[in-house]
Formats: sequence, C-alpha cells, structure tokens
Amino acid sequence: MLNPRYDMLPVYPFDRLRNLLDPHAPAAGLDPISLAVGDPTFDPPPAIAETMADRAGLWGRYPQTDGNPDFRAAAAGFLERRYGLDPDVLDPERHILPVVGTREGLALVANLVVPPQKAGQTPLVVMPNPCFHTYMAAAVFSGAERRHLPATAETGFMPDLTRMTEADWARTALFYLCSPGNPQGGVASMSLLMDAIILARRHDFVLVVDECYAEIYDAFPPAGALEASAGLDGKFTNVLVFHSLSKRSSAPGMRSGFVAGDPELIKRYRMLRNYLGAQMPHPALYASARLWADDSDAFRYRTAYQGLINTAAEIIGDRFGFRRPAGGFFLWLDVGNGEDAALRLWKDAAIRVLPGAYMSETMADGNNPGQAFIRVALVHQQKTIETALRRLVKVL
Repeated sequence: MLNPRYDMLPVYPFDRLRNLLDPHAPAAGLDPISLAVGDPTFDPPPAIAETMADRAGLWGRYPQTDGNPDFRAAAAGFLERRYGLDPDVLDPERHILPVVGTREGLALVANLVVPPQKAGQTPLVVMPNPCFHTYMAAAVFSGAERRHLPATAETGFMPDLTRMTEADWARTALFYLCSPGNPQGGVASMSLLMDAIILARRHDFVLVVDECYAEIYDAFPPAGALEASAGLDGKFTNVLVFHSLSKRSSAPGMRSGFVAGDPELIKRYRMLRNYLGAQMPHPALYASARLWADDSDAFRYRTAYQGLINTAAEIIGDRFGFRRPAGGFFLWLDVGNGEDAALRLWKDAAIRVLPGAYMSETMADGNNPGQAFIRVALVHQQKTIETALRRLVKVL
C-alpha cells in the first residue's frame, strides 16, 4: 500500500518531457542536442581525481554525518570570502553540515521543520512559482499545503511576498527561496532577503535559501541570506542556506554540497541525517574541501557561462523576450506556448528544451506563470550552443 501522498505529487518534469517528445523522432539528419537539463558538460577540476586517488584508502571506512574538519573549515572559508562575513561569525563545528547533493538536503529539511499543525491549521510550505520541483515534493511528503508565489518579470523573477497575508505567514512552516533563481535567473536583492528573514523570525518559520547557482552570475555577485542575516543582527536564527559544487565546480557527479546557518537547526538536522541521510564518502569530502578552498575554478566556469550568454544575446537578439539572466545558466524564453514550442524544436530542430509549465503550478485563477516559456540550459561547449541556438531561432 503506497503512502496516499504519493498520488498528490505533480508528474516529474522530465517524465512529462519524455512523454511529450519520445513518441516523435527528432529532425532527420541533425545530431540531437539536449538543452533541457542543467547538467554541466565542462571538464571537472583535476583536483577531484587527484585527491580521491590520494585518499583511496579511505573508501573502506564508513563516513560520518559531520563530514570532517577540513570540509567544514573549507566551506566556512568559502562563505566568508564570498559574502564578506567576519571570520568569527561562522563556527564550522556548529553552523555547517555536508549534504550528499543539495536536492536530497533540500527535500529532507522539510521533514525536520514542518509540524503537523501551525496556527491550528495545516501548515504552509511556501515557494516561488515557477520553481525547482524538489520543493513541491518536499511539501507534499511533509503533509503541508503548498503555496506558490508568482515570480514573474513584474517582480524581478522573485516571489512576491505581498501575496501573503499575516494569517498566511502565521501558518507558514517553511519558505523555499532560490537565488539565483531556477529557472528564470533572477536574483534576490538584499532588501528582499532581509524582509524574508524578518518575516521568518516574526512568524517562527524556517527560511531555506537555495544558493546553488550563487557562483554563476553575470555582472554582479548576488547577495546571500547569511550575509543578510549577519547584517541584521550577526545571527542566523531561522535561516538555512544550501550550496553545491555541481555548478560552481562543474562536478554534479560528486553529489557534494553543504547546509549552513542556524546552529540549533543544524544540530537537529544532523540528528535527522544520522537516521535518514546518506553520508559523503571520505575521499569525496577531502576532494570537496580542496574545491571549496580554491575560487579559481569557479571563476573559470563563470567566465565560460558568461561567454555562452554573450553568444545567446548575439544569436537571439530581441526575440522571445530575451534578457540576460542575472544568475545561473538558463534562458527563460517567451515562445507563446512552451509545450508546443518544445515539441516543434524536437521534431524540426532535434533540440530538447523544458516547457516552463513543467516547473510551474497553475494558480487558482487558471494562470500558469510558466505556460508561455521554455527553459534553455546553456551547458555545452561554445560551438554546440551556437548550433543549437541557430536552429532554435530558425524553427521558432
């Protein structure tokens, strides 16, 4: 017998995409190119293989939930450099915990912080609309009600906090915020982050900020939630942030990330992960520590993505409402109907893209903020991206 909540899950976006495209052959005579998944294809740093080889003798030892001191210190050092935090603000022993890929970590945190009831009602888990699909599933399996806040061009592609009433915030147990945002590439301002933190403390909910794209940005490094929290009072109460090496170091296969923030939440999250979480192997911990301690690879990959965005700007021009994403490596293109466009691009150009509606929730008024869009992942080498985007423009 399945947990009945399973039937409340939206269809997984990439299952929907396969159902849409796989019955059809791609355009004849063209090599298929997938721009549907945010899967970096740049070579990962040599330090990964070198360090894992050096630490190969540790594959025979069970890893620990806490990771090791090298990992925690490197993660703390990264946060201090990246967000200008004072060196004594973060304690690697109290504020940081490794996670095996941030998707798993982001999902599991809902089990920690969502109670059976809040304000005498079913609690709310709040998230942007559109958003990363894991937030939706985490809300479903925590037993909460999902509340989607439109994140559109009118609000800088960040969720509109004014859509929530005081009574809504009182019911809120968890608020997922993503900056830079997936899929639209918007970034949260310092004022938005501070407003969300103040709300979290006033109404006693947990603000989880997914900062996995924080090192992939265009002109300016986005503000961070720990930076905002430190600016308010030097503390991280009710705030957790997640970071990953998947994009920063082009190493999604490592499944290496960390969570940082409120020490009381980290303490309780550690206990939950002792029971339910997978742990990062020792060789991967040491390799991760080496990457978090070195910003040169992040600069190299960021520069490469900026070049790909320049290419997109040249080829697409002012079509499809093109704008440079402030962060991340996705284009969010207005094509009228994302699902129709995705099917045409597969059948006529051998390109896979993700319809925006597959990452969005239809609102009570019948509007789906992703319906008109496609998400295009700029994750290939320059020549491949040029070829794909020229096909896209020609077909659409």
